[in-house]
Amino acid sequence: MFSFLLLGVFIFGVITFLVVSNWRISQKRADFRLKIKELTEEIKVLEAKKEQLEAGIYQSTQDEYWEEKIREQGYKKPGEEAVVIKKEIEEKENQEEKEKSFLDKFLEKFKRD
Repeated sequence: MFSFLLLGVFIFGVITFLVVSNWRISQKRADFRLKIKELTEEIKVLEAKKEQLEAGIYQSTQDEYWEEKIREQGYKKPGEEAVVIKKEIEEKENQEEKEKSFLDKFLEKFKRD
């Protein structure tokens, strides 16, 4: 009788050990699946960034890219003339507004009406 009880406790212990081990393994499996999903998303982001960088490298090897960058800095080709467009009218109006005193601005509002 005592041996059956001891055998029953032993079998119960083994079954409990197997159930707990199985539960831990399933938890780790779920953690690994989540990690795989995160890493897959990170790979997609990094591949997109890689494509952008490769496109930038390709673009920087083109003469048109460097010509545009040099022109942005104000350089020109031999025989070309640089044209500068100023916003003089707006600057003059802004300057006139600044030069007017408070009293002039106040009286101007009444003159319009």
